[in-house]
Amino acid sequence: MAFFQSLKNLGAAKKRKKPSPPGQDKPGENINPTQPYTREELISLKVDHNLNRNLNHINNLLGHNADYVQRKFVLGHDQTLEAAIIFLDSMIDPALLGGEIMKPLLEPRLKDSSGSEMLKLLTNGGLISRAQMETFNHFQGVVSNVLTGEVALFVEGFAHCFIISSKGYKSRSIPEPHYENAVRGPREAFVENISINISLLRKRLVTPNLVFENITLGKISSTNISIVYIKGLASEGLIEEVRERLRRIETDAILESGYLESFIVDNPRSPFPQLGNTERPDRVAGDLLEGRVAILTDTTPLVLIAPGELMSFLQTSEDYYTKYQWSTFVRWLRFFSLFLALTLPSLYIAITTFHQEMLPTTLFVSVAAARKGVPFPAVVEALIMEVLFETIREAAIRLPANISNTISIVGALVLGQAAVQANIVSPLMIIIVAATGVASFTIPQYSLSTAVRLIRFPLMLLSAVLGLFGLMVGLLAVLLHLCSLRSFGVPYLSPIAPFNWDGIKDTLLRSAHWSKVNRPQELVQRNRQRMKENLQPGTPDKLG
Repeated sequence: MAFFQSLKNLGAAKKRKKPSPPGQDKPGENINPTQPYTREELISLKVDHNLNRNLNHINNLLGHNADYVQRKFVLGHDQTLEAAIIFLDSMIDPALLGGEIMKPLLEPRLKDSSGSEMLKLLTNGGLISRAQMETFNHFQGVVSNVLTGEVALFVEGFAHCFIISSKGYKSRSIPEPHYENAVRGPREAFVENISINISLLRKRLVTPNLVFENITLGKISSTNISIVYIKGLASEGLIEEVRERLRRIETDAILESGYLESFIVDNPRSPFPQLGNTERPDRVAGDLLEGRVAILTDTTPLVLIAPGELMSFLQTSEDYYTKYQWSTFVRWLRFFSLFLALTLPSLYIAITTFHQEMLPTTLFVSVAAARKGVPFPAVVEALIMEVLFETIREAAIRLPANISNTISIVGALVLGQAAVQANIVSPLMIIIVAATGVASFTIPQYSLSTAVRLIRFPLMLLSAVLGLFGLMVGLLAVLLHLCSLRSFGVPYLSPIAPFNWDGIKDTLLRSAHWSKVNRPQELVQRNRQRMKENLQPGTPDKLG
């Protein structure tokens, strides 16, 4: 009883204390409950020894919510130690609250214990042992945890609040990848719950060197962000740079990883993506093993990867699950498709407008016959069809899934056929636009695909004004821009520029796994060896 009595005496002495003179109020005492609270005000608002005063503060903060619940009760047989729990009914797990939190507090066998004995058990962690528990002495920590699904426990005479883990809000079950489909490979994708996403990575990389560093961003959203890397592989400079760029963000809310990307990229005005993003845990695990850093954002299934080079955007996780000969062929097919998606309409405009002599006679006659009766020049014809194709693609994305495919196919067929019959465009232009669209679909990263689709239009205008010379000037400008880009200090065109043969074996080529002894030089400066040498398989001379 001595411990409990000292707390009661301390609370009584605090009540007898004379009020502070005007202008010398205690931190948090002069806060107007009718006005929005700031983070600084909540930190200054300390948890009091008096239970009712704490409940008044928390009621002013959260009491207007429909899912707000407050429950008062007493601890111990002496019925002297009052307590109360606060939680949001929509965010907690009712089974965990009843079985792991309230049951120990109201256990009949503990009725013989005094309030002070139960308080000692509570502070020592022996009363509620199966649930994670923390203590906070300011309302900023209390409110933040209650809003994320925890239960707050206030006890009379104790100037701390117990925060007990009880999250139970609903989240999606682990789905199949939607944007990064693969014939061979895992069928798991990230979800909007950061805890589930962390478990998906833990399952693939069972090592104590896998590190998750959590920070909170957003003055209103308080979004949980996790920096993920493998200790000993990722460069310390890269890790510190990621930390620094995230810490300097001060904004109201981070609602999706795209918010973070716009704040931390090296060149925000560039149309090219400078951070990888993926929904596949196996892709993130492979990038971590190469010394990269992943950034997980709560409430979004897309994970950012730093650094992000151009060659990494043309790779998929499935490249490493199939034969290296086939993977190399597919990669070169993607490079060719990237070139087509970027330049095919511009080549058509330049050749048909300025350089007809480059076409064989038979092909030139066919092109001229196809364009007979079309009232627009080639550039207007191409712009009409490109804008129409992009409109159909955007409409297919926004429509419900069960009708989007039908609308996109019917729209393309009907509008294309009608445009040809009306002599607005030539049949050859339909082929050019369709081939360009199909080529853009082979680019694995959607963010790179959007950059290519955007740059295609100025290249078309340059080709319409200057022909092939204008196209080459545009491509040279794009190349110079790519050479100037960096992603967290790594050249955007590496390992091509600067040239690195070890990196070429996993970019332009996809070498066999047993030949990639070292990790990428531009990412890992120490512990570069990933496997033993001479692991090439073969038929033994003798068996047995």
